[in-house]
Amino acid sequence: MTPTGIAIIGTGAMGRAHARAFAAAGAGSRIRYLCARSNRPAALPEAPAARRTTSIDEVLDDPMVGIVSICTPTDSHRELAIRALETGRHVLLEKPIALRIDDALAILDVAAVSPGFLMVAQVVRFFGGYEAIHDAVRAGVLGTPLSVTAERVSPPAPPSPWWQDERRSGGPLVDFAIHDFDQLTLLLGAPLRVRAERAHPDGPILTTVEHAAGGLGRVLTSMQAPASFGFTSAIEVLGSTGLLAHRFVGAGPDTGGRVQLTGLGSATEVGRQPVDETDPYRRQAEYFLACVDRGQPPRRVTGASAVGALALSLAARTSLTTGRTEPVRDLDDH
Repeated sequence: MTPTGIAIIGTGAMGRAHARAFAAAGAGSRIRYLCARSNRPAALPEAPAARRTTSIDEVLDDPMVGIVSICTPTDSHRELAIRALETGRHVLLEKPIALRIDDALAILDVAAVSPGFLMVAQVVRFFGGYEAIHDAVRAGVLGTPLSVTAERVSPPAPPSPWWQDERRSGGPLVDFAIHDFDQLTLLLGAPLRVRAERAHPDGPILTTVEHAAGGLGRVLTSMQAPASFGFTSAIEVLGSTGLLAHRFVGAGPDTGGRVQLTGLGSATEVGRQPVDETDPYRRQAEYFLACVDRGQPPRRVTGASAVGALALSLAARTSLTTGRTEPVRDLDDH
């Protein structure tokens, strides 16, 4: 019998989000373990049958565990993902895939020979508005994509024993803006060069990316919004025959989280349309579970795309430090 149990490693904010997502996808009863290395994790109503443990060995020794959802600090991803993949488990790994390209490639090398599937949780690919834009671009609604402008703004991250340490999290450009860098590479192709700058140390970061096919990407990143502002993200794609834009407004005063897709130019047939507002974490979980159940490797987010987003994020962080335009590592040789 194929093992169907799920283990969630790491029970902080993202671990709880994954538990809620699996439960919403109808798999809450399949969560066999909630595992946290340093403290015995609290029980979660979304995982009523889960055993709470601090031992990853206990999790991986259980033959009923088929899926491992890794939601730990990024500096632990290489070790945990490789251990799970080497035992044949399917792995849903929180983004970023790793903090260094070499660590990310090591994970891909093991995934390539493991019977288990690897998917990195680039959850923005499951946001309805972003998905609608991707579908329109693939359908040729905009002609040739020429530029992508992305924005991601939130209040400061809550105090954390690891997130504020960039040696462990990578900082905002690696942990937070990686979603937008992923969108740029998805829509414009391979990046060549990047420049990141800001006017003062705590200000917004503006990143400009030149792409090999001639496209131009721009990303605005800020984690200094007031708490009352909530979270917002946006994307705009300009093509040779039109423009599409989408804005997501999350929790905050007087915001209902409504999202719309708008079009200009030849995309006027799109007009203003509501998009799928299903919880993207649930959609991500449903997709991954379906891939596992059907025995089909995930194609919507590949290991190569996760490493590509990381390479661009790391180059942007280097540029912010050096004040220069920096090359993005070419990964075609791997």
